[in-house]
Amino acid sequence: MRGSRSRALHDRAVINCQYSMATFSTAERKRRPHGDRKSTEMSLHLKQTFEAAVMTQLFPRSQIDIYVKILQSDGGNYSVCVNAATLAVIDAGIPMRDYVCACTVGFVDETPLADLCYAEESGGVSSLALALLPRGGQIALVQMDARLHQDHLETLIEAAMTACKGVSKVLDEVVRQHLQEASVLSRE
Repeated sequence: MRGSRSRALHDRAVINCQYSMATFSTAERKRRPHGDRKSTEMSLHLKQTFEAAVMTQLFPRSQIDIYVKILQSDGGNYSVCVNAATLAVIDAGIPMRDYVCACTVGFVDETPLADLCYAEESGGVSSLALALLPRGGQIALVQMDARLHQDHLETLIEAAMTACKGVSKVLDEVVRQHLQEASVLSRE
């Protein structure tokens, strides 16, 4: 446990997440201070998401650090961070209840679209970011930044869950392929 030992929990691990963006990650090159509001909020969302998935009870009085830095941003930053961090946590050998998959969806011309780009997200579209543990259908986090009529909420959540299940299949394929390659290399 890094830092103050008073933060350590006797029955489970503490998850520490840190989100940041490189100054060159967007078209407008602006310096973002380390503790700005957006980074702090995104770090908290990542922490909440991974607390729902990681089996923290297996690591009492310890800390799991997840550092995410956006190098190129074209929308869906939260979703990309969750999906990349999921692969990193799995690669580190930390047991999870399920993959955590995230996707951003929104209405564009009255049609629900998944994986919105920056232009679609910033175009005044009502968007929703959803993190899902797909096997059990457990929602780890839902985030909305704009108003949305309640009649459209269920449609967006269904579209996001479908997209997350698709991402889960891709992540599972990648993990299985990586394990297969690692086992072949270990035999040589």
